Amino acid sequence: MSTFMSVFASLVEHIADLLDPLFHASATAAAIVLFTAFVRLLVHPLSRASARGQRQRAKLQPRIAELRKKHKKNPEKLQKAIMELHKEEKVSPLSGCLPSLFQLPAFFLLYHLFSNGSIGGEPNALLGHTLGAAPLGGRFKDALADGGLFGAQGVVYLVLFAIVAAVASFNYGRTKRQMAAQPMLPAAADGPQAPGAGAMASMTKIMPLMSFMTLFTVGFVPLAAALYVVTSTTWSAVERAVLYRDMPSASALATAAVGVPPAR
Repeated sequence: MSTFMSVFASLVEHIADLLDPLFHASATAAAIVLFTAFVRLLVHPLSRASARGQRQRAKLQPRIAELRKKHKKNPEKLQKAIMELHKEEKVSPLSGCLPSLFQLPAFFLLYHLFSNGSIGGEPNALLGHTLGAAPLGGRFKDALADGGLFGAQGVVYLVLFAIVAAVASFNYGRTKRQMAAQPMLPAAADGPQAPGAGAMASMTKIMPLMSFMTLFTVGFVPLAAALYVVTSTTWSAVERAVLYRDMPSASALATAAVGVPPAR
């Protein structure tokens, strides 16, 4: 692990050296942004596959509604029928999680790199690099202790918080609209819910708020890892806005469920 971290540290330093003529003291921060963009490009095919899967799941909603009516008295049979439908249509309910899961190693690499005073038995020189006045190995609490919220370091975090809040607000609105277009289809009033329906309903309420959790992440991790999170979150917002621009509307799904062509 130590050898691997030494190689990764050398890679970051090499990229920073290449960017130094443009970004000078903030070259390492720029290298982290570039590294994040590279990771997101690698993950982009998974993001595209996730978008295709979500469109396919949206199109299945009318058929799932029919299954709920057919098996409203038998939740176990309903669950099996829904799973068979997903298998038949080659739709994975978990495909949307893959892009996030594949980014975790990159995030933890940066977190570990900028949380340790030494790498491979040598002092970690990267900790002295900065974004503006804030050291990349520092945290928000360090900025508050050195000049307060409106000090030289604090202002760097305020800018990051503002970016995250703007992206989170955008994601919140988009996620709410997306979930309105793909409503959870409840079990009939005179029949039991399918297994897991309650948990899914809870997730439906929580999901639009998840973007705001990034604010807490930025406030607690080293600045380098926070910069990765902010860059990746902003990338995700733009990417999803493009990939999901043609998602079916709520009216289209509703009319499809009863076999009526949507209004044009």
